[in-house]
Amino acid sequence: MRITKFGHACVRIQTDGGVVVLDPGVFTEADALDGADAVLITHEHADHVHPELLRGSDAPIWTIAAVERLLREQAPDVAERVTVVRPGDRLDIAGAAVEVVGEKHAVIHPDYDRFDNSGYVVESGGTTVYHPGDALTAPGRAVDVLFAPVSAPWLKVGEAVDFVREVAAPTSLAIHDRVYSDIGLDMVSGHMARLLPEGQAFERRETGRDL
Repeated sequence: MRITKFGHACVRIQTDGGVVVLDPGVFTEADALDGADAVLITHEHADHVHPELLRGSDAPIWTIAAVERLLREQAPDVAERVTVVRPGDRLDIAGAAVEVVGEKHAVIHPDYDRFDNSGYVVESGGTTVYHPGDALTAPGRAVDVLFAPVSAPWLKVGEAVDFVREVAAPTSLAIHDRVYSDIGLDMVSGHMARLLPEGQAFERRETGRDL
């Protein structure tokens, strides 16, 4: 498996059978979708789904019902390629086994309605990775790589550390990283280095760089 970090929350995965792209949003570069065989989207926020970007690819899309409704309203041509998934679904996509995990976005503020959000466990070639979207919902199984949100209006650094600890992946790759400055991201890396137990590594990568 080849894992490439793209802008903000987007990750590109080369599986044994193709290319899967997760959460290409408004902060994602267009080339993240080059040659994509499948797109997975966790929820409807613009930093995770961008209709114009999706128009640059003809790859089929798997996502939750809320995103399908948004695309049907804003980009009906893109919505024609959508398959709706639900928590607990198990899928075979581009040579990878995919499990749909969780159903709610993290709480931004109690006065806001909760958004739907489902993450994805992707397994191919003996490697398992987990993208939680905007949630701190553990996958309920061991994974080799966690794509770990590190900056958001709904997230404290202590919560990010505890989530990485809970998932207990040998490697966690920082995602959801456009909210903080470089100074803030360096602070997160420092906290992770000090607070994660032995056997858990935390990595950051620039856009377009492989893990």
